[in-house]
Amino acid sequence: MAILVDSNTRLVVQGITGAEGLAHALACRDYGTRVVGGISPGKGGTVLEGIPVFPSVASARRETGANASLIFVPPPAAADAVLEALDSGIELVICVTEGVPVRDMATVKRVLPDYPTCRLVGPNCPGIISPGKAKAGIMPASIHSPGHVGVVSRSGTLMYEAVSQLGALGLGQSTCVGIGGDPVSGTGFVDILRLFEADPETDAILLIGEIGGDGEEEAAEFFASSMRKPMTAFVAGRSAP
Repeated sequence: MAILVDSNTRLVVQGITGAEGLAHALACRDYGTRVVGGISPGKGGTVLEGIPVFPSVASARRETGANASLIFVPPPAAADAVLEALDSGIELVICVTEGVPVRDMATVKRVLPDYPTCRLVGPNCPGIISPGKAKAGIMPASIHSPGHVGVVSRSGTLMYEAVSQLGALGLGQSTCVGIGGDPVSGTGFVDILRLFEADPETDAILLIGEIGGDGEEEAAEFFASSMRKPMTAFVAGRSAP
């Protein structure tokens, strides 16, 4: 099964006309993800590398049945892009953008409960990959292999390193989720652990945290009280400015 993304994912890319947006849209498509469209206001009706471009998320969802969005919109407009995706009913919104103003994300966080059928991952995250099924993010696909270890990390680069070492040991992954390390974000550790615990394809979990905030403590409490599957956790850092 895996969690969050799989062969049924129908992905749109907000900001596809930017260099990064297009490059990663093509990389996701090359991996096998069903990239059904891109979003760029004022450029609807065009086609980029075989991917149709729509003027809004709502029109893309209506025309393609999109159920996931990957956001590559510059920081000042990223929160508005998230809100547009939520308003359109996209079930999974992944915001890769780094440097989104905290105040903007606080606004998004405040309204998230109004969208109970939607999930936000990020911002400032590498995205999600279910090896062999779908990739919605910027992670290097070549280091991932299908298997039964679920990975969740605040750090993108540490996630890549951990996945590489798991692969060297012959341990593939069910799904790898980068939740991002910003102080105000969408999905947290406990949300992902709950999904992994319920996923029959995930036999064990690797959690990678960082100092700052209390997400790791919340994850430890959830593990102790509510999980039966084994989990290993690593928290990076000794001090911070």
